[in-house]
Amino acid sequence: MATPDFSIEFYPPKTPEGADKLRVARAKLALLQPKYFSVTFGAGGSTQQGTLDTVVEILGEGHQAAPHLSCVGASRESIRAILKQFQSHGIRRLVALRGDLPSGYGGAGELRYASELVEFIRAETGDWFHIEVAAYPEVHPQARSPQDDLQNFARKVQCGANAAITQYFYNADAYFAFMDQTRKLGIDIPVVAGIMPITNYTQLMRFSDMCGAEIPRWVRLKLASFGDDSASIKAFGLDVVTQLCERLLAGGAPGLHFYSMNQAAPTTALWERLKVA
Repeated sequence: MATPDFSIEFYPPKTPEGADKLRVARAKLALLQPKYFSVTFGAGGSTQQGTLDTVVEILGEGHQAAPHLSCVGASRESIRAILKQFQSHGIRRLVALRGDLPSGYGGAGELRYASELVEFIRAETGDWFHIEVAAYPEVHPQARSPQDDLQNFARKVQCGANAAITQYFYNADAYFAFMDQTRKLGIDIPVVAGIMPITNYTQLMRFSDMCGAEIPRWVRLKLASFGDDSASIKAFGLDVVTQLCERLLAGGAPGLHFYSMNQAAPTTALWERLKVA
């Protein structure tokens, strides 16, 4: 079996202080030698320059980096200009997403779905980019049905995606069931499991409600029982997520993608528990 790949995600900082904090966190996480760092793209492209600046800085430090690119609310011409920017900086990997419309935004833009974005990137740039797309083992919250969601994923692959990263989840069975379904459709691209460390109960509940990630009842109740005891929340969360990662890797997951939230400690703790470093 191939050695699993590990990658780490950041969001672009909004302030000079945030940028300094991210540099410190990134220096620590770089010691883990992930395959690459990815940098998110705000709703409607709201962090476009920050995403590019962060990626260019990471590349300048000698690490592989992948900007996210979302198409909702964008025109073909604006996407074309961003792709040219990426190419001019020697960026060879990107994460292609539909993305969310920012509040108060008008139309959906010229490209409505991630599959259309992938198709457009391939038409404009050929094989220049290694394209990652999103996968949803627990079904996208806006999908009409699980079957429809699976077909949407298949379309992204057919349009030229090289690999996928999942939404985070805490139920390994959901991932393995999703992989079984994709294989039945003849899809064989790597689907890397997205991993969200558990460090803050309130924040986790808010994120999970937004993105449709299910928190198992026993985990939710245990976290709630700790109240404001952040040390117990982090210790229990580390146990839960370590066991999840171990089961995923033992079951053949091709890699793990850690949602770092621009912090070094939670991902590093998981990494050391998994004896990856």
